[in-house]
Amino acid sequence: MHKVLHLPLITVLFLSALPIPILAQEMDSLQAIDSIPSHILAEVVVSANRYETLELNTPEAIKALGSESILDLQMRSAPEALNLTPGVFVQKTNHGGGSPFLRGLTGNQTLLLIDGIRLSNATMRYGPNQYLNTIDVFSLDKFEILRGSGSVQYGSDAMGGTIQAFSHALDTSWQRTWGGTLLTRLATQGLEKTVHGRVNHSQKHAAFSAGITARDFGDLVGGDTTGIQAPSGYQELDFDIKAKIVLSPKSDLTLVYQNVHQSDVPVYHKVALEDYAIHKMDPQNRQLAYARLHQKFHEGVVRSATFTASFQEVEEGRELLKNGSSILRSEKDQIRSWGFSAETRTSNGANWSANTGLEVYHDVVRSSRTYSDLSTDTSSMARGLYPDGSTLTSLAAFTVHTLNLQHWSITAGARVSSYVIQVEDEAVGKTRLTPSALVGNLALVRKLNESSNLFVSLNTGFRAPNIDDLGTLGIVDFRYETPNFDLDPEYSLQVQMGYKYRGSRLRGDIYLYRNELYNLIVRSRVEGDSLEGYPVYQKVNNGRAFIQGIETDWQYAFIPSWLLSGT
Repeated sequence: MHKVLHLPLITVLFLSALPIPILAQEMDSLQAIDSIPSHILAEVVVSANRYETLELNTPEAIKALGSESILDLQMRSAPEALNLTPGVFVQKTNHGGGSPFLRGLTGNQTLLLIDGIRLSNATMRYGPNQYLNTIDVFSLDKFEILRGSGSVQYGSDAMGGTIQAFSHALDTSWQRTWGGTLLTRLATQGLEKTVHGRVNHSQKHAAFSAGITARDFGDLVGGDTTGIQAPSGYQELDFDIKAKIVLSPKSDLTLVYQNVHQSDVPVYHKVALEDYAIHKMDPQNRQLAYARLHQKFHEGVVRSATFTASFQEVEEGRELLKNGSSILRSEKDQIRSWGFSAETRTSNGANWSANTGLEVYHDVVRSSRTYSDLSTDTSSMARGLYPDGSTLTSLAAFTVHTLNLQHWSITAGARVSSYVIQVEDEAVGKTRLTPSALVGNLALVRKLNESSNLFVSLNTGFRAPNIDDLGTLGIVDFRYETPNFDLDPEYSLQVQMGYKYRGSRLRGDIYLYRNELYNLIVRSRVEGDSLEGYPVYQKVNNGRAFIQGIETDWQYAFIPSWLLSGT
């Protein structure tokens, strides 16, 4: 049994002193938005506490990016939409990818969510990856980027932060209404051809939105002496549908289905730098379906309850052929994730808000590899990149509370997570790991006036070892990896100070942070070993690091139609 117990003592004492039932007032605060002077931006965010909160009053570095900004700036993909967000750097090795770095961390150390459901799964790998690009940017209402936090609210992987994508919001109406959009785009630099259409409908007891996106990207055209970067283009076809059904004045049901299909996605740097004739992902698919029941209560301390059941499937095929070779290697990984969460909002109608719940996920990994000799038209099966049939199951309980006083507010939360990871490999047999983690956060906000505040926060985070850590066998980037079935969780401790200002023309914030990282899972060179011409590496828990920095973001409105911004 591997355990991580890294909850600050002050957080434990604070949580143990909370009265039962838990008290809240957040909805009262939101209902008072209309009373705030119009010159103050009353932006509402969800990710920081798993419920709607005024961004100004949130003791976190959080940025919301709406669909209007994405369209105005002509962002091509979901990763590119984050390019102008302070504290975020997007690395793109290939045209069909894009990996966001939050405060220096990326890959499986940054959590990706869609409508509160984990996109990060049991094979999310270390370092840059392409998974954020499997979200159709035209299917989104907004992004929320939570820097330096998220493990208490959403679990493993949020050591650098959390990126959450939200699908289009739906509202019912007293009268039947229909609407729609049609977007086409042609771009010469990447030879892009995009068509997106969407239809919306609302009535008294129901609303829905359905969209389809077809895209064809040619090879990128570089500037000056770079020339055409071939191969880099690919094709994509996406569709999504979302429906909201009003069951009663106090309850509603939301149903969502998303499907993203990308084909012939080249990994350009492999062809350019590692002597590959073919190196591509074909296909790269993701589908998500979920049902969410929301029930309101207008009496008692329990104000609402939400239940979500989800299914997500990520499929990645790879084809690799070296120059001068007749051996085509075909790999296929399929990860199916079932999820369920139940959470409640509680309130005393005065000065407490809270969100408490349970969450469970179960991932099943199927992985295969085939070697085909093109000269003899023969083929043979081999062990896939991951042990076939591996499973990862997580069970967690969490609670997040906010106490609002006259000039101060306190936010505190905790999460306990338990994992069962089962891996069966020919070399070592069947392995079963049961890591667990306990993490917490604590923040104190001083309200200076209705336009500004100061805060200090303490966040602990963790990342449980996943199947990519434990069972990878094969070529990854510029190395050959072998499995290690004895790994512990990574964890972090981040201290942050921040100032937020929201004025009539000027708005901005500044953050100072330090993130201590412990027990990091890192690749270690196996001296003297090489396979297929690549050095051999294995993952071990022997890394420690810190990341510290300062971030600031300001905007000034000269007149309503002109805005100056800088980060």
